[in-house]
Amino acid sequence: MELSIIQYILLGIVQGITEWLPISSSGMIALIVSNFYGITDVEVLVRTALFLHLGTFLAALVYFRKQVWKLTKTIFSYKKQNKETKEIFNFIFISTIITGIIGLAIIKLFYSLDNLEITGKTISLIVGVLLLFTGIIQIKSKKQGNRSEKNIKNIDSIYLGIAQGLAVFPGLSRSGITVSTLLLRKFDDTSALRLSFLMSLPIVLIGNIILNLEDFVFSSNALWALATSFILGLLTISGLIKISKKINFGLFIIIFAVLMLISILV
Repeated sequence: MELSIIQYILLGIVQGITEWLPISSSGMIALIVSNFYGITDVEVLVRTALFLHLGTFLAALVYFRKQVWKLTKTIFSYKKQNKETKEIFNFIFISTIITGIIGLAIIKLFYSLDNLEITGKTISLIVGVLLLFTGIIQIKSKKQGNRSEKNIKNIDSIYLGIAQGLAVFPGLSRSGITVSTLLLRKFDDTSALRLSFLMSLPIVLIGNIILNLEDFVFSSNALWALATSFILGLLTISGLIKISKKINFGLFIIIFAVLMLISILV
């Protein structure tokens, strides 16, 4: 089923805004596509959400272009880089490998459930429960730490790789669970946000190459969604990062999740 330009633009808007918030953008996409567009095929939902992430991937790439360029140069001149750059590079490299292994295993599990009858309400239930879990983690990670990128350890890479891998579930916010994990590891707000967004770049690109390059149908309508998520993501990233540093969204997420679960039962 080919979506209309308006439907794709709506998905691009949702992706562009929710990617920076501790609310699962993939979960929101799954809710809209399943409940309003009538598409409940798990593989289609995963591919669509992953494709839309390319727009915010490009927005983050532009926003963090200086850091990305420095890290890219590290691939070719590792020994010449300072300790902090090496530590960040190692962190992203290790966490990406772990995320890839866990994420791919979960996605394969999703695809194996393709024969099961999945309804919009079922997807809403799964997303609601996982959003509730994300909100609880967000509240528990409120305490301010003082660690920065200079203090990254290999164990941090492992924890964050696992957290980002689990965010494949459509309802666990990638940014929410990774930022919360970094805060629980006593990183300060600024470092947690920056590391969370930087570590998302390689896995989004690799995920699209592995899962979408051959089978995903790129249409002119789909490109509207990509453009919308990129433009809106670029326009909102700075403001939303500032807001997220001052406000704990945990309570908001929990209220949203509870209302969603109540609406399913009514």
